[in-house]
Amino acid sequence: MGGRRALITGITGQDGSYLAELLLAEGYEVHGMVRPGSSERGLGSSEHLRERIATIEGDLLAPQSLRDAVTTLRPDELYHLAAPSYVPASWERPAETLAAIAGATAALLEAVREHSPATRIFVAASAAMFGDAPESPQSEQTPCRPRNPYATAKLAAHQLTGQLRDHHGLFACSGILYNHESVRRPDAFVTRHITRAAARIKLGLQQKVTLGDLHAVRDWSFAGDIMQGAWLALQQEQARDYILASGIPHTVSQLAETAFAYVGLTASDHIEVDPALRRGVEAAPPVGDAEQARRLLGWEPSVSFDELVGGMVDADLQALRADGAS
Repeated sequence: MGGRRALITGITGQDGSYLAELLLAEGYEVHGMVRPGSSERGLGSSEHLRERIATIEGDLLAPQSLRDAVTTLRPDELYHLAAPSYVPASWERPAETLAAIAGATAALLEAVREHSPATRIFVAASAAMFGDAPESPQSEQTPCRPRNPYATAKLAAHQLTGQLRDHHGLFACSGILYNHESVRRPDAFVTRHITRAAARIKLGLQQKVTLGDLHAVRDWSFAGDIMQGAWLALQQEQARDYILASGIPHTVSQLAETAFAYVGLTASDHIEVDPALRRGVEAAPPVGDAEQARRLLGWEPSVSFDELVGGMVDADLQALRADGAS
């Protein structure tokens, strides 16, 4: 291994795997943080990179393990992507959610300040922190009104990043990430729930898919594009916060229509709506204004919404056929 050294928390997830691929292509020495004893059980979405990356143990709920990782590696760049991502669980375990998101971010920033001040750090914030935003699309200056403990924790991590950048001069960037997907997205997310259902229905394995609010709006991008934005943020002369988003709103209904049309079906023939799955109405659609990233980073999404959804359906068809579906 040689070149610049990077540490990625969340290496086993969708985002971590795309970022690791990008960094390896750029000649980095890549280290991924994994939970103690977990690497033997697999590296998740980064399993195909096992021979090309190194791992170091760390736990979001064990701050000293995070400090130790930074002190041991003293990376040139640190990408903090790891966090619990299932919003409903944050209502059941708010203290743990705050500790795993805001607490872990504070521990990493503190470790960089004390033991590796030259490290450039990217912290993955979330558009969820805007909550009941007063405007749409949202910019880096939009006031935040989080609606759940997960979003509150992400806002705290975002603010800590900016405060320690301003107070201690750290090169710390917060990326305000909107929904981003890929063929590596787990089944628990609505995008994969829909694309997998379209593939299964096309293959005759089921007839219907149950969804909640078809009119809910999201700003969906390709995860690989978002991770390119994260990398670009750390290549600049000055550290800033950036919204990374397509800027194009789509409804859940449009996503379903695109997925089903890709396999020659009509979505409305196969969708059942369960009102119990609906979340509260959002005051302003969560759509991101990524003008600053475009202007200062030269960042542009490379994968369209239709290409993203079609690629996910394709991957689901291939996986189902590999499992014996015809």
